[in-house]
Amino acid sequence: MIRVDLNLEDRDDLAAAQAGWRFAPGLVPGEPNEGLSAGLADSPARLPGYDDSSWDTCDDIQQTVSSGFTFGWYRIAVTVPERVHGTEVKGARLYFETCIDDYGEVWIDGECDRQRGTVAGFNIPQRVPISLDVQPGARYVIACLAANGPLAQPGGGIFMRYARLAFER
Repeated sequence: MIRVDLNLEDRDDLAAAQAGWRFAPGLVPGEPNEGLSAGLADSPARLPGYDDSSWDTCDDIQQTVSSGFTFGWYRIAVTVPERVHGTEVKGARLYFETCIDDYGEVWIDGECDRQRGTVAGFNIPQRVPISLDVQPGARYVIACLAANGPLAQPGGGIFMRYARLAFER
């Protein structure tokens, strides 16, 4: 198997993907009480067309944010380059790999593939398929929901341990 990846924490790799992280606290950013309310049907922050332009840019996804029972969203829009570290990626399988502390959901273009483990609890590594035949120029919006845990007595804060786009043949 041939594998190359873009480290979505590395400045040069982010530039290659024409990407940058944004962060906002809350299950529904900007809403009172972090958008937590009984019977909430969904959070619009997962959707690819959601306007995150007012969110903070996030230069370090490993920086611990907030404390106690809390939620936050990390979002990035990536554009597939023709080559990754000298290797042509057209037609490769593309995966997003991360580990969200403590609980994480990964939404690709507004969809969460619950059968493939995109919802994970307590520091479980996640590997989410994006495309089985990736094409240069394709654009994907990746929205990651983080929650601090354990929920009954959360410690520390939320952060992402790593984030990569993996191209495999």
